[in-house]
Amino acid sequence: MNAKTIISKAPTASPVEFGPRWLRSMGAAWMLARREWIRFFRQPFRVIAALGQPILFWVLFGTGLHGAFRGNSDGENFMTYFLPGTTALILLFTAIFSTISIIEDRREGFLQGVLVAPTARWSIVLGKALGGAAIAWAQAMVFLLLATVFGVLPVSSAWIPLACFLAISALGITSLGVCFAWPMDSTQGYHAAMNLVLLPMWLLSGAFFPIPGWISTQPIGQSLLHWVMRANPMTYVVGGIRHCMRTGPLGDGVGSAWVPSESLSWIVTLLFAASTMAVASWIVQRRQKGEY
Repeated sequence: MNAKTIISKAPTASPVEFGPRWLRSMGAAWMLARREWIRFFRQPFRVIAALGQPILFWVLFGTGLHGAFRGNSDGENFMTYFLPGTTALILLFTAIFSTISIIEDRREGFLQGVLVAPTARWSIVLGKALGGAAIAWAQAMVFLLLATVFGVLPVSSAWIPLACFLAISALGITSLGVCFAWPMDSTQGYHAAMNLVLLPMWLLSGAFFPIPGWISTQPIGQSLLHWVMRANPMTYVVGGIRHCMRTGPLGDGVGSAWVPSESLSWIVTLLFAASTMAVASWIVQRRQKGEY
């Protein structure tokens, strides 16, 4: 075998192995995102659980609370009102299922191998966030297509901004999941954080019940609930989805249900995604116990 044959049969190097550090990091992020995607769809029950549970909530609560819900002047029922909240719940559940793999990867030793690779640590955040967000976005779009088939959601030009808004929201929620999952060393602790923080964020977002309008003479408890819900970033995720779908009582928030404006929802959601990505990168940059 001559030298030309040896050179021709030599494997080509990927960007993860050679090249500038930023190129290696981007290659590593792409591989991690691709791994999350493949890993997710190789577990059929996980796919069914992430999409089926929110649909079950939507059907059960939508039919059970139909008579107790007072919609807007258009005669809106609770299933229509609950549709944006169910979409946000799909994003939340998928983010939880995707980022919990960080704890599993640490136990199996895969994460240690990624940490010693010649790449920047922010590539882990980018790969996990992009992979989980892509899965969440795909599942949310499948749910909305099913809602369209059954006549709950009409087909309109708003689907394009809705798809873009869902992608940004999924990236922010998945990055928030990385912030919680990275310091955890057990799945039990992660589920405790999920029940204590993530699910209450969804419940206090206007997804399940309207945000009460602010009146200066209202009781202090209702006033406090109003401002807590306004300070919740998930409120603007649900509000933005509601605006794109054009569902829900889009009142002025004075004496009626309060819904953030469409422009405010976009701004807050963009800031939410950028800030959670930055915080997740900062947490990953810090060395955990046992790292050298």
